[in-house]
Amino acid sequence: MKKIKLSIIILSYNTKDLLKNCLLSLERVRNEIDFEVIVPDNGSSDGSLEMLRRDFPWVKKVIEIGENLGFARGNNKARDYVDGEYVLFLNSDTLVYKKTLLEMVNFMDINKKVGASTCKVVLKNGRLDKDTRRSFITPWIGLTHIYLRLDRIFPKSRIFAKYWYGYIPEDQIHEVDAIQGAFFLVRKKILDEVGWFDEDYFLDGEDIDLCWKIRNAGWKIVYYPKVKIMHIKGASKGKNKNVICKSRNEILKYRLAGVNSMEIFYRKRLWSKYPLLLNILVILGIKLLKTIRIIKILVFN
Repeated sequence: MKKIKLSIIILSYNTKDLLKNCLLSLERVRNEIDFEVIVPDNGSSDGSLEMLRRDFPWVKKVIEIGENLGFARGNNKARDYVDGEYVLFLNSDTLVYKKTLLEMVNFMDINKKVGASTCKVVLKNGRLDKDTRRSFITPWIGLTHIYLRLDRIFPKSRIFAKYWYGYIPEDQIHEVDAIQGAFFLVRKKILDEVGWFDEDYFLDGEDIDLCWKIRNAGWKIVYYPKVKIMHIKGASKGKNKNVICKSRNEILKYRLAGVNSMEIFYRKRLWSKYPLLLNILVILGIKLLKTIRIIKILVFN
């Protein structure tokens, strides 16, 4: 039996129209490379499952989870169904352009030391989605990026713009600390080696954590901007009208996921690398940021 080259996992949660457009974009490139598509569904109530069965019979597997498990646990549900040499985690709010899948897999085939990679991810306005390439958030990067926001003032500074690699041209191939889950291409053998996504994360942070594990296992992670996709930012994470959140508690869970993930990642991966006093200051800073966000959500939603 011929081995599948690429398994594409698209987590679904109440983004029916976006998911349909994403799958249509994949349908247009099915002749470029041998791939399979697996869709775990986190309990959608917007007709996504009916649409999948009706319009996309070529999707290999639709996994009906029945409840919202979040990004990490939802994607991990596809683990037992993957047959590809490579796995691509792809957001439902993306559009894949011609030659992107083919060239990305070819790049990985040639560069055997690269464990994971991403293409150039652009927003609807054509600009780079800055989260495509990121550094791990150390205390210094957290201070300059999250609190002082100095990378917005000095976007090309090697000192202040480390988080988004603003000092490296966006059309240059280069190694990075982390890539985002919107387009995350990785060798399946590495996923199995490091344990897929850490399920302590609900939403946000799990992609950075997975990159940490991949790099710690001795593999490179590369940003490869010679090909691209479009990302309709935030649509799959409950940050705009395209996704249905059923209650204020669910809205809070989605909107606070990023800051909660900061604390999880810091405690798991960075706590042992810094003095106790600095660790306490970092955690207090994260708690303050969370409080500010809760107030904004309660006042403006």
